[in-house]
Amino acid sequence: MGTFHLHRSTRYMMTNPDLLALMITFKLATLTTIILLLIGTPLAWYLAKMTSRIKVIFEAIVALPLVLPPTVLGFYLLIAFSPQYLPGQLWQQLSGQQLAFSFSAIVMGSVLYSLPFVVQPLQKAFEQLGDPLLEAATVLGAGPLDRFFTIVLPITKTSFITAASLGFAHTVGEFGVILMIGGNIPGETRVLSIALFDHVEAFDYAKAHILAVSLLIGSMILLASIYLLNMPKRMGSNKINALAKRKSKTITNSRRT
Repeated sequence: MGTFHLHRSTRYMMTNPDLLALMITFKLATLTTIILLLIGTPLAWYLAKMTSRIKVIFEAIVALPLVLPPTVLGFYLLIAFSPQYLPGQLWQQLSGQQLAFSFSAIVMGSVLYSLPFVVQPLQKAFEQLGDPLLEAATVLGAGPLDRFFTIVLPITKTSFITAASLGFAHTVGEFGVILMIGGNIPGETRVLSIALFDHVEAFDYAKAHILAVSLLIGSMILLASIYLLNMPKRMGSNKINALAKRKSKTITNSRRT
C-alpha cells in the first residue's frame, strides 16, 4: 500500500530531465531578455523619434513575429544557420561549431521572435516622453547618456519592467521556433515547452500536467505583476484626465458667463 502511494506521488513530481529543461528555459529566457533590452532600447528610441514616411516599414518589420507563424521564421533561420549559408559559415569559422541545433541558435531565434514584445512598450513610452524636458537638460550641459540615465530611465522605468517581463514570458513559452532551429537535444536545446510536448506524445499526462500547470501559474503571476505595476500609472493618468476635464469645463462656464 505504501509503495503504491509512493509510486503515485512520484508520478506527479518533476523528473531530472524536466528539471534540466527548466534550467535551460530559465537560462534562455534570462539571456534573451538581457540581449533584447540592449538591442531593443536604442531601436525603440530610434523608432519613437523617427519622422520619415519609411517609419511604418521598420515598425512592420519589428512587429512581423506577432503575425508570422513561428515555423516560418524557424524554417528560414534554420536555412540561414546551416553551414551552407553565410551566417552559419561565419559562425562555424569563428567558433569551430555548427550554429544550427545549438543553444546559441535558440538564443538568436528567441531574440528575433520576442523582439516586438520589448520594442513596442518602450517605443510607446519614448513617444510619450516630452522633448522640452530633454531639451532643457541639453541646455544645462547634460550629455546623451546623462539624459538617458537621469531623465528617460526614471520616467519610463515601468515600461522597461513591462518590456522585460513580456520578453521573458514570451521566451519561456516559445515552441515552434526553438524546435525548428534547436531540435530536442537534452541539456542544450530541450526547453519546458518541448518537454511538455514529449510527455503528451508519450501519453504521460501526469508529467505533462505538472509542466503545463507550472507554466500556467508562472504566466499568471507574471502578468498580474505587470498589471499591478501599471495600476498607479493608469490611476495617475485618469486623475490627470479628470482634472483636465474639470479645468476645461470651468473655462467653458466662465466664458458663457
